Amino acid sequence: MMTAAFENYQARMQRALAHIDAHLDGELDLATLSGVAAFSKFHFHRQFSATFGLSVHRYVQLARLKRASQALARDDAQSVTDIAMDAGYDAPDAFARAFRQRLAQSPSSFRKSPDWASWLTAFGPLDNARNKLMKITFEQDDVKILDVPDTPVAMMEHRGNRAKLGETSERFRAWCKASGLPPETGRSSFMVFRSEREPAVPDDYSMDLCVGTDGPVAGDGQVKAGTIPGGRCAVLRYPGNTNNLEPAALYLYRDWLPQSGEEARDFPIYARRRLMPIPGMQAREVVVELHLPLK
Repeated sequence: MMTAAFENYQARMQRALAHIDAHLDGELDLATLSGVAAFSKFHFHRQFSATFGLSVHRYVQLARLKRASQALARDDAQSVTDIAMDAGYDAPDAFARAFRQRLAQSPSSFRKSPDWASWLTAFGPLDNARNKLMKITFEQDDVKILDVPDTPVAMMEHRGNRAKLGETSERFRAWCKASGLPPETGRSSFMVFRSEREPAVPDDYSMDLCVGTDGPVAGDGQVKAGTIPGGRCAVLRYPGNTNNLEPAALYLYRDWLPQSGEEARDFPIYARRRLMPIPGMQAREVVVELHLPLK
């Protein structure tokens, strides 16, 4: 009974998200969305925030700004004024302020030279919110065994409490940008998981943050050259942009590996993240692939 009630609750929240997607040009106030989800309008804003980690207003604003950024990146792009109106702003100046605040670029600057690293960061909360209701399941056919070449990388090690991983990631992103190795250059980034996601002792958490590069690595004491060794790998593509790859890793270890007859190689499981072009647009989508090294 509790499972059925929970699934019904999630389905009603999913209806609200689907309505937002389909009516970004329309009225998306609390009364409208609570009616779509069949919840009380007096409590819906708290229920929405508790479920998705964003208020209704912030979610709608991010969804409209994301669509606006994609419109700016299209080859047959509209005028900035038209895009601002479509995003629900009465004046281009108000749209420009909101856009700059979120993406650290003006709309015209983004149109000329999009900063995709900032774009990913800006809309990460939106992706995370949408993923909360995504039921992710995998099957044997989702896993491909590939021969992966050696990959030279620049690497920054994170050792210690996972709560401080964000600080390490920010330092590494800043180094990549200063070194001309941001995501928009088409280079892959990697996360090598050297410990459990949540070890019994938090300070035992260990991960390497890497970016692929063929050139010399001018280390600053924190960044050094390294190599992700090639060989046979079980590769599982993860749907969407996320830092929580635990469901995919669990599937590989618990379900796929015992049934495959394969044995894991003596190198940690790692993720490869890259930006891939969306046909007909300058925009990119994130592709995340989990690699389990095999003997």
